[in-house]
Amino acid sequence: MAAGSPVRPLPEHPGNVFVEGEPVQARAPEPLRAGATQWRLLDDQHHEAGRGVLNPAGSVRAAPIELGVLGVGWYRLEFGSTNQPCQAWTTLAVLRRLRAPVPADSPVAVDTAAAWFARDDAAQQKRLANLAALAGVSWIRDRLRWRDLQPQAGPLRDVLTTYDTSAEAHREAGLQVLQVFHDTPSWAAERSGGSGRFAPDLRHVYELGRALAVRFKGRVAAWEPWNEANVATFGAHTVDQMCSWQKAAWLGFKAGDPAARVCWNPTAAVPTPAQTEGVLANETEAYFDTYNIHTYDWAHGYAELWKPARAAAAGRPLWITEADRGTPHLKNPPWYDQDPRLERLKAEYMAQSFASSLFAGAERHFHFVLGNYQEPNGVQFGLLRLDLTPRPAYVALAAVGRCLAGARVLGRWRPAADISVYAFRARPDGVERDVLVAWAEKEADWDGRGRATARWTLPSNLTPLDVFDYLGRSRGRVFPPVLTSAPLFVFLPAGQAQSLPLEAPPAPAPPRERKPSPVVLQAVSPRSAIRPVKDLPWSEAHVYRAGPGQPLELSLNIYNFATNAAAGRVRVLAQPSGWEATLAETRFTLRPLDRFETTGVLRITGANHARDGWVVLKADCGPHGQPALAFRVVTPP
Repeated sequence: MAAGSPVRPLPEHPGNVFVEGEPVQARAPEPLRAGATQWRLLDDQHHEAGRGVLNPAGSVRAAPIELGVLGVGWYRLEFGSTNQPCQAWTTLAVLRRLRAPVPADSPVAVDTAAAWFARDDAAQQKRLANLAALAGVSWIRDRLRWRDLQPQAGPLRDVLTTYDTSAEAHREAGLQVLQVFHDTPSWAAERSGGSGRFAPDLRHVYELGRALAVRFKGRVAAWEPWNEANVATFGAHTVDQMCSWQKAAWLGFKAGDPAARVCWNPTAAVPTPAQTEGVLANETEAYFDTYNIHTYDWAHGYAELWKPARAAAAGRPLWITEADRGTPHLKNPPWYDQDPRLERLKAEYMAQSFASSLFAGAERHFHFVLGNYQEPNGVQFGLLRLDLTPRPAYVALAAVGRCLAGARVLGRWRPAADISVYAFRARPDGVERDVLVAWAEKEADWDGRGRATARWTLPSNLTPLDVFDYLGRSRGRVFPPVLTSAPLFVFLPAGQAQSLPLEAPPAPAPPRERKPSPVVLQAVSPRSAIRPVKDLPWSEAHVYRAGPGQPLELSLNIYNFATNAAAGRVRVLAQPSGWEATLAETRFTLRPLDRFETTGVLRITGANHARDGWVVLKADCGPHGQPALAFRVVTPP
């Protein structure tokens, strides 16, 4: 976040979000029955925190309810009568005041998708940006539609769009923006199968990346050139297709702005060793500045589940750009609220998720999602309600943003069954501290969570300077004798946490230094040759399929994204025993932005052929390097 004064709420306090010390007021929600005569204020434990009498009917909505100065926390404001105390309700929040700007390198981030949630509504985008900044995040993730900016071939639209106003709103709020797109306009889709798949011609994404980098320079800090391409929802692409796309996109963005940060187009579901093998065999690590994945798994599994992702990152930063564990909603459109118990558990989960993610290797963790968002499967993800009023998890995010500002993980300690203690060096309130995040919880689904308790005290050599609960409420310097599923943040003098028996976080993979080549190889096959495969439970990938007597026919495209001519020869570098890959032509000469096309065929021979393997091609391009292409093929049983 930009240097200077910490962010403050907008004058109208969107979403009824205040900071400590401010007088709080809230309006009655629509609709409110004429029989409503009173209000009462409840906290996150459903304890009454205040009550009062409503103004005469007709003026209730015109004049806000004056609630005075409230303590930090989340509140539910109910309106009703003696016989029906809750005829309507709304929510509000009081956050700890930010006493220092959020560090630009803070790992706490959130997906806002503001350009979509507030499409063509610059005022609403500013509200969402302000609420994100108040939560203490450093980065946000937004969404862009390629077809909106380039509906026809040629230059990007030279008009102000929702993406421009959203980027500007977040810049003004001091936030850094990660932008993603995952659609192809019809003019670029050709025969790819529609807008939900990569454009077949990689020159289109190269040119798009170059144009986007120029247009949004200074307003968008990082780019993801697709979203979850490995799953059927976003195109069912093979890993080699993802790698070729990544290379062309990276080269385009860097051509437009060499300082642009270009991330790996993020994968979803459980990372697998096969996916990692594909990324590395295609020598893709030179074409991403961060390796990005999404997770909707339970946080206690992050460290083990992400082992293949840490390997694929090849020493580059690991970013988690969508993460959550959605909860069922009450099926009450258009609000799609959650059961109060699940609301509380979700709020408790926020610190658990962030702490576990940073230990598992994440440099930056984006929670999904800020705005009200439910999916057809009956799951609610949003931290805010439809009118931007907060759910408890929003307040919990703000507690994480403040307590883990600028955090870097030191290690993990599990002193007893069901107890988790994570240690960080952080800068809460702009002051360097060691911060412990501690809780007790079982490795269970929502139905089994929130019931664990454990007696445990801090070691006597530690000196708590402050203790905060999961919503950011101060508990003084007193650490309770019993831990629950609601995490606690313990501030210690810098250096004290290292006296604990901490388990070191998993080591990142050794860096693989490789120069990118401007020549990109791309395999093209009929969709009928691609099949889904599940290498691990809850994983998803797509591969080519071939068998004895069923040759796999492919086209090979070679692109030159250099500013001068390129020439070379492509060869089959490796293939499993019993496989025979051949190319019709192997030598090529390309002008800048030209494409060479040839055909190839893979034949599987012999009774003892491999059932699952990789064909690796390499092009010798002289001064333009030796670009690689590796594609995976499986044979039917």
